[in-house]
Amino acid sequence: MDFNINPFTLFDSDWSLLTAGDMDSFNSMTVSWGSLGTLWGKPVATVYVKPARYTHGFMEDSDYFTLGFFDEKYRPALMLMGTKSGRDTDKPAASGLTPVPVQKAVTYIEAHTTLLCRKLYRQDLDLSSVPPEAMLHYRTEAPHTVYIGEVVDIIKK
Repeated sequence: MDFNINPFTLFDSDWSLLTAGDMDSFNSMTVSWGSLGTLWGKPVATVYVKPARYTHGFMEDSDYFTLGFFDEKYRPALMLMGTKSGRDTDKPAASGLTPVPVQKAVTYIEAHTTLLCRKLYRQDLDLSSVPPEAMLHYRTEAPHTVYIGEVVDIIKK
């Protein structure tokens, strides 16, 4: 698998589109927190999803998820995907992005690269271990759930 990226901008400033579910029922959300690495001898992607997010339920119920990466021209679509809820918005239609099946998950035709991930692990963040300066993220909502997925395929356009 070949994936040349800047690991420090990939999520934070470049963003990614996390999608969980299948073509019959799925949701996507923009993520700006994540990482890539190796765990248990496997290439992995780690993402963080708050339980209040609609995508959280799909992550809980799915064995696979995708991370789609897009060219800068799709920034408005990714902004919409990160600010609207799939509970009351058809986000693909509203964003102009085109969902397509990819093996056991969903991605978008417009993504230049998609990581197909098999969920290996999940854990709710323990607020007693979160540094004080990061607590501003948890004033009104439960802490993120951490999902670690084995990167089983890299699909390039």
